[in-house]
Amino acid sequence: MALDPYFDLTGKVALVTGGSRGLGYQMVKAFAERGADCIIASRKLDNCEAVAEEVRALGRRAMAIQVHAAKWDSIDTMVEAAYAEFGRIDILVCNAGMSPAMPSHEVTEDLFDSVLGLNFKGPFRLASSVAHRMRESGNGGVIINVTSSGSMMPLPNVVPYGSSKAALNAMTRSLAAEYGPTVRVNTLSPGPFLTDIAKAWTPEARETSANALGRPGNPEEIVSAALFLASPASSFTSGAIVRVDGGLQIGQ
Repeated sequence: MALDPYFDLTGKVALVTGGSRGLGYQMVKAFAERGADCIIASRKLDNCEAVAEEVRALGRRAMAIQVHAAKWDSIDTMVEAAYAEFGRIDILVCNAGMSPAMPSHEVTEDLFDSVLGLNFKGPFRLASSVAHRMRESGNGGVIINVTSSGSMMPLPNVVPYGSSKAALNAMTRSLAAEYGPTVRVNTLSPGPFLTDIAKAWTPEARETSANALGRPGNPEEIVSAALFLASPASSFTSGAIVRVDGGLQIGQ
């Protein structure tokens, strides 16, 4: 069956951090199913290798890379390896992140630095490095920064997380202005999703949510928005925040 040309990723190379599980895993599968070769990066190489095998089973090329997505030297090594293997990155998804919950007065300096490092410092290095290469190649590309509804609404006990994701929202707009018009940079902002993190939720929270749809999302429901931002379907979209949160009342 022929792919819709708006969502045809044949010949593209996609790199997804945090791509071995959760929403990142769903994006990797969706990209591969629509023709993209995929680079799967996370802290656990074995998990990345397992997903890479799934991608190869679809007839695509795949590469598993271990990366500490907060450390610039590790990020630089990953980018060099990706370009050495594929010669290009067309789609970059900065998806790795962490959201430890605790009262703000109990947050240690080390934990604060870890959250900001993984959620903002690392994505800044990765996105700016790849955006530069995309522009210099003349081919351009697409960058998707995965943030959170928590970046736009008050949430107690996760202040460093929400603040770091808000910084990522601001970074998206600035990078879009800096590296456009050939490089498009957008934010994908998920709300509550039934990924691994939901195992710690109450049974009620896993079934209902204070959004317009009244429920959390299933992981595969991130796919359509990710494909929109990764593909020619969003050719006139840059510097935007695309919310996939079931209709949360943001800003109230």
